[in-house]
Amino acid sequence: MNIKTSTRLYYLDWLRVIAILTVFIYHSTRFFNLGDWHVKNPATYQSVEIFEKVVEVWMMPLIFVISGASLFYAMDKVGTGKFIKDKVLRLLVPLVVCIFTHATLQVYLERLTHHQFYGSYFQFLPHYFDGFYMDVQEGGNFAWHGMHLWYLLFLFLFCMLFLPLFRWLKGSGKGILRGLGNFLGIPGMVYILALILILIEPVINGTFLDEIDPGGWSLGLYMGFFVLGFVIISHERLQNSIRRIRWLSLGLGVLIVAGYFSLVSNATNPVIIRLKEELDDPLASLASWFLILAFIGLGMQHLNFSRPFLKYANEAVLPFYILHQTVLLSLGYFVVQWHIPSLTKWLVIASGSFVIIMGLYELYVRRNNILRFLFGMKVISKTIEVRAPEAQLEKAPRTAGTL
Repeated sequence: MNIKTSTRLYYLDWLRVIAILTVFIYHSTRFFNLGDWHVKNPATYQSVEIFEKVVEVWMMPLIFVISGASLFYAMDKVGTGKFIKDKVLRLLVPLVVCIFTHATLQVYLERLTHHQFYGSYFQFLPHYFDGFYMDVQEGGNFAWHGMHLWYLLFLFLFCMLFLPLFRWLKGSGKGILRGLGNFLGIPGMVYILALILILIEPVINGTFLDEIDPGGWSLGLYMGFFVLGFVIISHERLQNSIRRIRWLSLGLGVLIVAGYFSLVSNATNPVIIRLKEELDDPLASLASWFLILAFIGLGMQHLNFSRPFLKYANEAVLPFYILHQTVLLSLGYFVVQWHIPSLTKWLVIASGSFVIIMGLYELYVRRNNILRFLFGMKVISKTIEVRAPEAQLEKAPRTAGTL
């Protein structure tokens, strides 16, 4: 019945790696969906749009839940000052680096393919500071949010905003957290937390928390997922309850998603695009919460173990996420112009980008302390030899795990 102590839960690491790989696959398909994007294939497909809508229901919400859950343990390792410093180094440093480096290439490729600029990349650079970038259709060029790294910006803000509350809940307010865990640990009672997500939307309607909505969900709902991640990881009885109802959660989530998108499968293209923009509705929130509980429950049951690969992947996940969209767009810009089947294009873009990203990470980022710092990783001692992954995995430094 006690609040859980600081113990590494390997299933969170596995889920984090799986979620970021899902983001990579999702972005690799955006060349081919019906909506606009930075770089587009000449032919687009409704089936890709449907696939992306299903993924959007749970992908980024799951990542924010994992981030909130990881924060529960990260707070025990250091004091407030060192915690803030760690978040600045891990989240803000790579964000700022991206804003002034490879985000410029993403905006350039978008302007080039949308016939909004004609010229070389270096001719574009002075125009990068012309206004603030908002989205593909409107705004200027300066990517103040780091393009796909908006997640790092939001995560940093959430960490700073909720740090006092979370410190209090783990200190003098631990009785409240324990009582909440006991209540939610009653079989099926954790489903009631979906009401919080459902009620957020009308509360924030018309505010900036509702209008800022990258990834298909509003800033306010991402905040809700983040806080709920902290709550559901805090109590052992609650964890056991989530694990026991994992198949029920999966069945309910799949059932709701199937119903939610049954009308979309035969809808006209404008309706599908509008559904993408209106993902923050009660049914989507309910489906997302059921699926998240299913993934966490399945992870507890089947993924709570360590492997050398996991230690390597868990350290690589942040630089992989930082690099992935820039590499996808750079390679995709050329591949979409080839006269080959679209499926072949996607296979070339996805597989080629993965190889390039991992090559850049293994050959340069992982082995260079300056690049490790710029990519939000912990620097390694000069006396430690960076060897091949198989030989070095057990000595890899642990990260805070808030991505």
